[in-house]
Amino acid sequence: QVQLVESGGGLVQPGESLTLSCAASGNILRIYSMGWYRQAPGKERESVARINNIGDTNYADSVKGRFTITSDTAKNTVYLQMGSLKFEDTAVYFCHAELVRTTTPNIHNNYWGQGTQVTVSS
Repeated sequence: QVQLVESGGGLVQPGESLTLSCAASGNILRIYSMGWYRQAPGKERESVARINNIGDTNYADSVKGRFTITSDTAKNTVYLQMGSLKFEDTAVYFCHAELVRTTTPNIHNNYWGQGTQVTVSS
């Protein structure tokens, strides 16, 4: 089994910062990429940021210059540093990982965390 456990969500004011963490655990052989998605009420889930196993990153246009994604491959953990937060960043943030398990090394799997709420409000 594989689990993604997120932490770090909360309530902040506009302009403030927040950092999310996501740790992957279980029978993981290799992680190819990890990333963050978000879903606001009444909207579809959207990609926020992604980092692959060689450190390449990409960001949604709406967060470029404000958010930074990093990873600690030794800990199978990804972080999302969110700065200059805006009202429209309010959403449930989900961690995602593309990986292969030790039991099925030829099959790529997608896993999701349970989500963590980020609320930007004055």
